[in-house]
Amino acid sequence: MSGSSPAARLQRLFEGHRLTPTQRRIAHCMVRRAADAPFLSSVELAELAGVSQPSVTRFAVALGFDGYPALRRHLREVAPADAEQEDAGETYNEYQQAVRAEIENLQHLSDLLADPGPVERAGRLLAGSRPLPVLGLRAASSQARGFGYFAAKVHPDVRVLDEGGSMLLDRIDSARRAGATALMCFALPRHPKECVEALAYAGEQGLTVVTVADSAFAPVAKHSDLLLPAAIGSGLSFDTVCAPMLLGRVLLEAMCDELPDAQARLEEFDVRAAARGLFVE
Repeated sequence: MSGSSPAARLQRLFEGHRLTPTQRRIAHCMVRRAADAPFLSSVELAELAGVSQPSVTRFAVALGFDGYPALRRHLREVAPADAEQEDAGETYNEYQQAVRAEIENLQHLSDLLADPGPVERAGRLLAGSRPLPVLGLRAASSQARGFGYFAAKVHPDVRVLDEGGSMLLDRIDSARRAGATALMCFALPRHPKECVEALAYAGEQGLTVVTVADSAFAPVAKHSDLLLPAAIGSGLSFDTVCAPMLLGRVLLEAMCDELPDAQARLEEFDVRAAARGLFVE
């Protein structure tokens, strides 16, 4: 991960600390507002994170600082000298700001992928699971369906789990009995309680859980064997999820690299599609 990214520096600062759910929420907020974090008061940060001001103080102490002022001084000391001057004099409307925030999220993802090891490990786990259950509920259901649609073109048995309810655990059981060894999960805010419970259950049944989540501090983290973070944008009424979607495609590529017949399957599909006239050129 690039040391020049404010979000990357914050991520490293938080790693290795046992944080409470409230503290993870503060950490997540700071990563999302990485450029502003060194200049926020404890009251402003508490408001942004939706927590109390004393919680911010306890968070700073949990990181090893005497209090929030000491944490803020540390962040200012490590911030780039020109951080406050970035984009000085330029004004963007709310739509442009949303796009620029997503560009920053994608840059952060690029920094994360500088170490391909976790993605390659995920690719091996997903390719080796027969069947491969893919979980995504509510806001994350479209991510799961999109991943499942493409994965099914190269993987022999993909099972998309995009609906909750009493049948969800039964479907995880069914996949496990059929030979599944891993479960792919997409988890986005607001995190459904059912998703957290499903991942806990999958782990109890012996499945290795690979998760794409909006943050390493997301509620699903403690039930994930391999969590790959991809930040979301929150500048519009509904979250924007370009980075999680792209990370899903990267995982598909890593999975294809581990499936020796992936290219042959794709070519076979193209032949069948042409014979059936599926697509208009």
